[in-house]
Amino acid sequence: MATPDHAPHASDHAHGLWTHDHLFLGHGHAHAERRARLAAALTAAFMAVEIAAGLAFGSMALLADGIHMATHVGALGLAAAAYWLARRHAGDARFTFGSGKFGDLAAFASAIVLGIAGLAVAGESVGRLITPVTVHYRDALLIAVLGLAVNLVCAVILGGGHDHAHEHAHEHEHDHNLRAAYVHVLADAATSVLAILALSAGFIWGTRWLDPAVGIVGAGVIGSWAYGLVRDSGLVLLDAQDDPELVAAVRRLIEDELGARISDLHLWRLGPGHKGLIVSLVSPDVITAEEIKKALAARFPALSHVTVEVAVCADCAA
Repeated sequence: MATPDHAPHASDHAHGLWTHDHLFLGHGHAHAERRARLAAALTAAFMAVEIAAGLAFGSMALLADGIHMATHVGALGLAAAAYWLARRHAGDARFTFGSGKFGDLAAFASAIVLGIAGLAVAGESVGRLITPVTVHYRDALLIAVLGLAVNLVCAVILGGGHDHAHEHAHEHEHDHNLRAAYVHVLADAATSVLAILALSAGFIWGTRWLDPAVGIVGAGVIGSWAYGLVRDSGLVLLDAQDDPELVAAVRRLIEDELGARISDLHLWRLGPGHKGLIVSLVSPDVITAEEIKKALAARFPALSHVTVEVAVCADCAA
């Protein structure tokens, strides 16, 4: 976890007795940043080759896959930049609840660009269905196979391979930034497989219509991924409550075990693996906010920033 960029002052140590930091970066943040940078560099190196080959050989399927890969480069680049910015500003007091949402902001921005690219690919593919062009299937097929290999290598980089499947499944569950990049690589691989099938059919049987048809399918994959990422990252940016099971568990602890009643509760995501909670309680017995916070911390480690307000009401029924 990153530390603030400024040097500590003597007053910082005094404040540390009654304040806390707002470092809500995900577990393995630095490792995820390195993986995103490596995957972005590898993908960018092949992206230019695939787009150029798609234009040179007349393959819409190959061009669609290249453009999809281009948007993936942008997504990975934004992901890497978001990790760096989140780390760089982890101790910046301007960010009230820390810098953990840089990744969600990057994911939202890249999804918008991705959706626009998907529309462009779909439009060009429809045009080529109406007015077919000559495709150099043999050359385009070689590039598509190489593209699939690059996608699979990136999937291993981002996903960590089968030996660490459980570890990274847990990491992806909490880090939308890395999870989005990983799923997008898998979508790229699927698009590459479709391009290979279309080019193979064209090379063997001369089915020219299949290449732009696959371009349309690829555009659909791009649009579906963009919509899902806009929805998920947008909800995080709007501080939507995204964990009803955790809300229910907090309610059970406070009301069933501690005997208080919740009058207001807000739960939202601060960053990968970190939640914020503000809760107002009414209790018939004398109970302090610190007692409530201690019980919550012991039961729910994901609650990284908790604010509790307690009103004692002796006449209220528990």
